[in-house]
Amino acid sequence: MLKNLLTLSVYCVIFFFGNTIAFSQQKVLPKHHMSLKQPPFLKQGDTVAIVAPAGILKNREGEINKAKALLKSWGLHVVMGKYVYNKGAHFAGTDDERCEDFQNALDNKTISAIWSARGGYGSVRILDKLNWTKFKENPKWIIGYSDITAIHCEVQNLGFQSLHAMMCTSLQDNAETIAATISSFKDAIFGEQLSYTLKGSKYNQPGTVSAPLVGGNLTILHTMLGSKTSIDTSGKIVFIEEIGEYKYHIDRMLQSLKRAGYFDGCKGLIIGDMTKIKKNTTPWGTSIEQLILDALSEYNFPIAFNMKAGHEKDNRALILGKTTVLEVSKEQSLIKFID
Repeated sequence: MLKNLLTLSVYCVIFFFGNTIAFSQQKVLPKHHMSLKQPPFLKQGDTVAIVAPAGILKNREGEINKAKALLKSWGLHVVMGKYVYNKGAHFAGTDDERCEDFQNALDNKTISAIWSARGGYGSVRILDKLNWTKFKENPKWIIGYSDITAIHCEVQNLGFQSLHAMMCTSLQDNAETIAATISSFKDAIFGEQLSYTLKGSKYNQPGTVSAPLVGGNLTILHTMLGSKTSIDTSGKIVFIEEIGEYKYHIDRMLQSLKRAGYFDGCKGLIIGDMTKIKKNTTPWGTSIEQLILDALSEYNFPIAFNMKAGHEKDNRALILGKTTVLEVSKEQSLIKFID
């Protein structure tokens, strides 16, 4: 009897560990090891939908018309969301109207890209109303920055790349003054290889890494914390930009992200424009660059300052979710998107 029990125990151990090994070999890789899928790049004859998922477009018809003309000059067709010019308090129409426009663009197989007319605030209010089923079957480029970061986070969590780039209202500036912005946007949507050489900085934290790029507006990334839309930054290079905040607000957001483990598995950090930083009655005492370094002092991943992306006229396109080589030195930094 004892011999039979011992034999049975051995078989149970073998069965348990054998199946555990087999399961471990078949288990799904963590999100940060999965490459994000790339929507098809545009070609002449494709269609771009212009929608307004966030702020109101009061007296902005001129910029929208310029945006339509720009796309048409590149051989692209344009369709407008039904409610783009609607007014719903702070927003471009009600939540349901903005959602309907965005949903129609997601579901329409003839549309190759969805270009946000402007940011502002409001994208988060429609996120949970959107159905991404048809988008996953027929992915397309989602384009915008600032408040559109909320939608970028959603798209990245679905496993797809998206485009952090100029919006229609960027054309409030003369085309000649934002030529580099427009050029990088065009290159990005048509699949030309993007690479940027950044001016050096004494604050740069040197190093070289290759990883997918994620991120966007710091406030929106911070707002996503604790929700299903918060992105997994493990094994990623993170990009951040900001506008109109006090330095202590920026420090507070970085501290919150850090305490949530946001930077624990991060491979690198790219700092975009920190625009219109407000002056507090009590001075912070250091530069914004030093503030960032101090907040992240326990990490040794490369940090590159001076990326021309964010709320300035020179706002270069970034392909979020695409594998990126980041080489950082005090003298300069190189950002190159690779296949």
